[in-house]
Amino acid sequence: MLLGEFDLPAGTWFPWHEHPVHQLVWSARGVVAVRTGDAAWVLPPTRALWMPAGIRHRTGALGRAALRGIYADPALSPVSWPAPRLVAVRPLLRELLEYLTGDGVAPPARVRAEAVAFDLLEPLDVVPIVVPTPVDPRARDVATAVLANPADPRTLAEFGRDVGAAERTLARLFARECRMPFGTWRTQARLRAALPWLAEGLPLETVAHRVGYSSASAFVAAFRRAVGVTPGAYFAD
Repeated sequence: MLLGEFDLPAGTWFPWHEHPVHQLVWSARGVVAVRTGDAAWVLPPTRALWMPAGIRHRTGALGRAALRGIYADPALSPVSWPAPRLVAVRPLLRELLEYLTGDGVAPPARVRAEAVAFDLLEPLDVVPIVVPTPVDPRARDVATAVLANPADPRTLAEFGRDVGAAERTLARLFARECRMPFGTWRTQARLRAALPWLAEGLPLETVAHRVGYSSASAFVAAFRRAVGVTPGAYFAD
């Protein structure tokens, strides 16, 4: 493994890039976000993201964060997941990662610790939240409005009157350009907006209302359908 430490102020984003090696994206303190194309993850210290070599991505700090860059040569790595995978960081793995990023670890001890760390990589069965950007300017204006205010209650017909397009036209544009119906797209946009607030530990009821749901139970149900687990399981210790 190769290791790096980055103390990131809130709002700092690395530009889009890729690595010739695998990376485990993990923040020892604070919350970081990772995007690959249209997919998004938010990572508190209890979660990390396995990023395979060659996948273009960018990483940013939602608050002040202590990012750990942990890299593995694909030829030597016992883990070879072909797509990004969310990983649980339980106390033993956390201590190992802190140990490996410290100074003065002798090479034989490092090899042993790395082997245990790889054994402790526990993937979580979750679906990434995907929010494609439409190309047509009318659909893009609707998307921009929803992203600016996820709780916006307007229907597609109401949006259409504001952007100068019929409801059916907008529905076709979202289906063709985003590969999902507008309702599904809006759900994904709302869930992505909710992730940072969930990571901060805001009450579910508060988060639900901020992103347009009438109750915490409705929000949890939507999250489970889209992601595969509840918000509590996604961010569990």
